[in-house]
Amino acid sequence: MPVQKFKTFEDADKALLNAHPDDAYFARIAELWNFADKLNRISYPRGIFKFKTIEEANRHREELELAHIRKKQEEIRTNKASTDFTNY
Repeated sequence: MPVQKFKTFEDADKALLNAHPDDAYFARIAELWNFADKLNRISYPRGIFKFKTIEEANRHREELELAHIRKKQEEIRTNKASTDFTNY
């Protein structure tokens, strides 16, 4: 991906938009999402869940994702604490 320079934030903002995406653009997006999934995979519980409202379903998904984030943060804290050699 080439480096681009912009004179204003507006020019940079416009460069983010792709008005005419082609197959290569969609392939890059798919590759990005696959890479992100490999870096930080969220495992959702198996099965079928019934919800009365879309809000309830969204709340359930958000709770799962927040639990995943908290787990990752704890792993980072634990790894950082175990490799902290400032006391030696």
